[in-house]
Amino acid sequence: MKRDDLRRRIRDARRGLAPQVRRAAAEAAAKHVLALPAYRDARRLAVYMAVDAELDPEPLLASARADGKEAYLPVISTAGDRFLHFQAYAAGTPLRPNLYRIPEPVNDPRSALRPAELDLVLAPLVAFDTRGHRLGMGGGYYDRSFAFLKDRHVRKPLLIGLAYECQKVATLPAESWDVPLAGVVTEQQFYPFAPT
Repeated sequence: MKRDDLRRRIRDARRGLAPQVRRAAAEAAAKHVLALPAYRDARRLAVYMAVDAELDPEPLLASARADGKEAYLPVISTAGDRFLHFQAYAAGTPLRPNLYRIPEPVNDPRSALRPAELDLVLAPLVAFDTRGHRLGMGGGYYDRSFAFLKDRHVRKPLLIGLAYECQKVATLPAESWDVPLAGVVTEQQFYPFAPT
């Protein structure tokens, strides 16, 4: 199946989940993340603002703040290079929609981090397979921003996808630019793909 067709099919399945099912899944997934040693050891944690029925990291974010973690959100670079930097995200941080209408913090260079400065990144995705391949929305932002993780000697940050179980597929075609995930957390379990 072509990538665009697969994106459409999986996004439709995700949207078809009832709001209470999505909320319960987000809470269950948060518990799986909280049990990970990578979460326990992380000081700087990146999440995302859920749109289009994505698995919402908000329950996890609430726990992370209570645990004293620093939370960050991705912000699209204004240089037009399709890279992300990460902006501090505390309660009450002003947000504005980016060019995809995804809320992101108002740019504040004083609190911006480069991807390599994070400890744990929880990434959105459209689909994933059991080898750690991630299918995103097609913009390539995460692959460009975390390309340095393809070096096996680089251990940080740990890139973990958040998804519903219905987003798992048997196999995804891998492209040379794809950055594999260290794991994926769903409402049912944690799928490890690399040492965590």
